[in-house]
Amino acid sequence: MARSLSQMMLKRFAAYPLARSSAITSRSIHQGEVRYSTSVPSDPDTHEDFRPTSKLESSGLSLENIVEQDVKENPVMIYMKGVPDLPRCGFSSLAVRVLKEYNAPISARNILEDPELKNAVKAFSHWPTFPQIFINGEFIGGSDIILNMHQSGELKEKLNTIVNNQGKEE
Repeated sequence: MARSLSQMMLKRFAAYPLARSSAITSRSIHQGEVRYSTSVPSDPDTHEDFRPTSKLESSGLSLENIVEQDVKENPVMIYMKGVPDLPRCGFSSLAVRVLKEYNAPISARNILEDPELKNAVKAFSHWPTFPQIFINGEFIGGSDIILNMHQSGELKEKLNTIVNNQGKEE
């Protein structure tokens, strides 16, 4: 009699005891599917140095001020899922690839690390989706807009002064 893959997996791993840790792991079986979820409770035994922290919170600035400062101080600022070297979504990846075509310096923040930052950026730009790209302090839009600007030549004009200034600084 043929067994389903999930039944074979359950039998195989039933022989191995689950490791105990400060994380709580629960397993439920629903119509042949195995679902795992993990949560980390507030563990009083965990040293403060190992608890998750937000670098943005420790800067002393409000998130709104951080976004405003980012946009003002960085010629090309992108709020994205992931980082330019490792985008975590196709739209963020596309935006980074297009911007890198111009060799412009790209500054970025990963919105996946801090949901409050994500909300602060949305409030700042009045735009609901990501990535969000700012050039010379101006909100441009997302990957679709950057791609259209690239195809029309408008992006080259916008980034030309940034790229030229970067060459003079070096």
